[in-house]
Amino acid sequence: MRLRLVVLFGAVLAIGAAAPATAQEPRLVGLVPEPARTQVDGILNAARAERLPVEPLVDRALEGAAKGARAELIVAAVARLREELRIVRQSFGEGASAAELMAGASALRAGAKPADLAKLRKLRPRQPITVAAGVLAELVAAGVAADTGIAAVLALASNAGDADYIAFRRNVERDIAQGASPAASVGVRLRAMGDMAAEAPRDLTSSGSNSTTPPRKIKP
Repeated sequence: MRLRLVVLFGAVLAIGAAAPATAQEPRLVGLVPEPARTQVDGILNAARAERLPVEPLVDRALEGAAKGARAELIVAAVARLREELRIVRQSFGEGASAAELMAGASALRAGAKPADLAKLRKLRPRQPITVAAGVLAELVAAGVAADTGIAAVLALASNAGDADYIAFRRNVERDIAQGASPAASVGVRLRAMGDMAAEAPRDLTSSGSNSTTPPRKIKP
């Protein structure tokens, strides 16, 4: 009898240990068609095993379902995001938060390289980098070339706080909306931030003479 109890207890433990590997996400049932849902579950379980945040992956699948995306595209989008999160964590380090990983993934899609993200982490070793990485993606979305946006974010990294990054991004977006070229605006705004732009590449802090929009037209 005692032996049976030991065997039964061992079986329960084994089932419990195996549960995470076969977990299913109930929020996807009825929204993501089979067998795509099973494939997404597999991606989620792999992410859990790697200690990656799962909620963004679930959200990506739900977003695809809400938009009526084809099943294979939903699976591809979730798999791509998981890979981006893995790459970003390698660049940011094991201690990166879920918010930092998601911001870094956005930066990757905007054109940043893993080496750029690793440098951003190195320049801000004890500061959250969610805003800094997110601003890069927002600058590119506003029309700033990826290499220009990356250089600007890195130039500000050592001294700028989150509020400085947000103000910088808002000013550049406003300049562009008023007709300034993205490159000219970035250069002027970096100079306006003074010492924080001291390490900016020369082409970013130049007068922008190659731009069709003179920097002097950009209001502070």
